Amino acid sequence: MKQEEIAKMEDLIKTNYSNIVGMVVLKDDKTVYENYFNGCTEANRIHVFSVTKSILSILFGIALDKGYIESINQKVLEFYPEYTVKKGEKTIQNITLRDMLTMTAPYKYKFNPYTKYFSSMDWVKFSLDLLGGRGHIGEFRYAPIVGPDILSGVLVKATGQSVFDFAKENLFAPLGITVEKNITFHSKEEQMAFYKATDVSGWVASPTGVNAAGWGLTLSPMDMAKIGQLFLNGGTWNGSRIVSEKWIAESTSEKSRWKQRNLPYGYLWWLGEDKGYAAMGDGGNIIYVDPKERMVVAITSLFRPRAKDRIEFIKKYIDPIFKKAI
Repeated sequence: MKQEEIAKMEDLIKTNYSNIVGMVVLKDDKTVYENYFNGCTEANRIHVFSVTKSILSILFGIALDKGYIESINQKVLEFYPEYTVKKGEKTIQNITLRDMLTMTAPYKYKFNPYTKYFSSMDWVKFSLDLLGGRGHIGEFRYAPIVGPDILSGVLVKATGQSVFDFAKENLFAPLGITVEKNITFHSKEEQMAFYKATDVSGWVASPTGVNAAGWGLTLSPMDMAKIGQLFLNGGTWNGSRIVSEKWIAESTSEKSRWKQRNLPYGYLWWLGEDKGYAAMGDGGNIIYVDPKERMVVAITSLFRPRAKDRIEFIKKYIDPIFKKAI
């Protein structure tokens, strides 16, 4: 019966969720499902867009655990003493790391200035120049791309390492996740090709070498499933402590809320029902963690505008199959 249900789910993927390229389901720390679509295999790496933000959140927890950062209540500008605040600006001075991690920092732009951001030489400074303004600190404002790089810059300043090197040493290597290199673009065409690629392993970096915080990381579904399992394990992997249980609990409890969609938010993690939570990226990339059922669902997807809701897909088609006794 279970094989019949799985076959129906896979038919549905091929028809209604046809940009999915890989899916892994873990239950009670065991792989209960792994399959690939659109010609992909376990060897392929996909750009997971905003899932990158949740990975950055983990790196902040590790940096706190190791004493590189004293507190997320520190002001952002403590890490940028060289930055010249624009005349008349009275808000940026009070914005904290917590505000950045909870998406409650205000920005001076109404619409994301993607073209100017991508063509700028320094993505961190570009973001700092737009931070603050007349908005109110504490009000949820989701910043997809322009803004989060400030957090990457903080990690570089605090640790003395690139984000890529810090992540490789403290997160990727211990979990057996392979991210091969920094990726830099020399043209818009290269960037567009990257969005569609399935054979590139790396993390996008700005011309100054600072890795993107809100996008740009390529992972496999098994890589993402390992991240989810790390959280279910309370921050340990093969008996070694990777990140503190305290940080995981803090990251996955409500700190702010996107009122228009009634979506609670932690530290760069989206929160759901029954204490579940997810890292979500454009196109339908997701790490979904269900602590109650001890289950992780990781899905990689090729970019597609307005992709169908993956939470709905998981609740409607995956949960009924894999929540049952295996």
